[in-house]
Amino acid sequence: MRSLRTKMTMLTVFAIIVAVTSITVLSVVFIRSTEHRKSDQLLLLLCETGERNLDYYFNSVQKSVRKLAAYVEADLDGVESGRLARHIERVKAFFEETAAKTNGVLTYYYRIDPAVSDTVTGFWYTDLDGEGFVEHEVTDITLYDTADTSKLVWFTVPKYLGEPIWIPPYITDNLDVRVISYNVPIYWRGRFVGVVGIELDYSTMAEQVESIRLFSNGYAFLSDGEGKLFYHPLIDVTRLTEETMPAVPDGLIQKNTFFRYNYEGVEKVGAWLPLSNGMRLNVTVPITETEGDWQKLILNIVIVSVEVLVALSIFTMFYTRRITKPLEELTDAAEQVDRGNYDVELNYDQDDEIGRLTSTFKRLVAHMKDHISDLSKRAYVDSLTSVRNKGAYSSYIEQLQKRMDDANGLISFAIGMFDCDDLKQINDIYGHEKGDIYLKTASRLICRIYQHSPVFRIGGDEFSVILQNDDYRNREALARQFNREMAESCAVNQNKWEQVHIAMGVAVYDPQSDRSVNDVIRRADTCMYENKRSRKSVR
Repeated sequence: MRSLRTKMTMLTVFAIIVAVTSITVLSVVFIRSTEHRKSDQLLLLLCETGERNLDYYFNSVQKSVRKLAAYVEADLDGVESGRLARHIERVKAFFEETAAKTNGVLTYYYRIDPAVSDTVTGFWYTDLDGEGFVEHEVTDITLYDTADTSKLVWFTVPKYLGEPIWIPPYITDNLDVRVISYNVPIYWRGRFVGVVGIELDYSTMAEQVESIRLFSNGYAFLSDGEGKLFYHPLIDVTRLTEETMPAVPDGLIQKNTFFRYNYEGVEKVGAWLPLSNGMRLNVTVPITETEGDWQKLILNIVIVSVEVLVALSIFTMFYTRRITKPLEELTDAAEQVDRGNYDVELNYDQDDEIGRLTSTFKRLVAHMKDHISDLSKRAYVDSLTSVRNKGAYSSYIEQLQKRMDDANGLISFAIGMFDCDDLKQINDIYGHEKGDIYLKTASRLICRIYQHSPVFRIGGDEFSVILQNDDYRNREALARQFNREMAESCAVNQNKWEQVHIAMGVAVYDPQSDRSVNDVIRRADTCMYENKRSRKSVR
């Protein structure tokens, strides 16, 4: 006969075993689903960040090349050899300026179809050492069958398709350098004339993909929809051929965003997103790294349940709370980031997997915040006059100061300060709409005279121009032209708000006396106010 104590002990032990078993099973289900969801969210978040960065880069290249193509087609006035030759010379400067503003450009070119002209071939500029673009001897297209799109892909493919296209990585002619390129066909009156394109250094794209890392062995790679590799951090894709390209693992190519596959005996999970140039960005990590935490947690629960049956309930609640709290904080932080709030606080800093996950998430959010902040800083255009605004002016002055410090006096520039007279009177008498017309008229006059210099609106009625290159060398003639056209505008226009009166002051940088750009600005301001006083005394 068993005693009541024994029965209660057995009942308690049985209840504890049932409770522990139930808690263990529930913990397995909950933790596994939670960890899978978190890892999927993290993979997707990392993939989205990389996709935004790469697409921003690729879109900036597309925008530059399409801008070049639009400029070229607008400048074309015929396909005769003489007209083409003059056309080529006119567009070269615009090409160089656009390419210099585009990150990672290795070469740029404008090639004429031999069927259009056998004397005018176009041009090809390269920057292989980072010292600036130099003209390179162009490839002889006449040696190739331009109907064969497997040769000279940068020329034949856009010609064949008749539309702008990204060309996958290839070895560029004559340079033996792996590049990717974006090319736009040029037409004149419906006739194919040639191709405008920019080739990007393959390593520039590779560096951006290489920076995407997750856990210890997670990484990103680029492929197409059929699994063909364009970049992989563990495989030298540049040395692969069609025959040596590794087989596509089962499960890698999926229509769904998330996928699972086996590569060299390692089970992996990943996510992919399409890029604007037709490639796929894939982010992958071994499943053992995403599931390691919850497997360890379950093992700990089982061990503790055997060793301390009586205290297991309290200990399990404490231990589960201790583990899930940082995960809940990460979940809340991820939801806030999803809503657009990047100022999240995560205080968990233990040296374990969750601590590393927390620190990785914090760095990821910080990178996203910096990236968004960088995009915000690009809003540097004045909404009324469409010239650059005061924020752009401050940024430009900072860059000019750095150039001035690095050049040790070996740069030349001048600063022009402009102040519109009578704006308050026009606003008071005719209204602010007429005042806006007055400012726009003044802005157009300044931009028309100083076509090759950046123009900024730095105040309500104040403008500034940084004179460089041709505008710097012709500054005196341009000043006379400015005063002459301003006077002609006042004589021709009957409306007061179209008769612009602008005080102007120009100061030339003197390396002997000017220690900073602000010194030049102050002297330009002084000249402008002297001009304003002298003009008022005449008026």
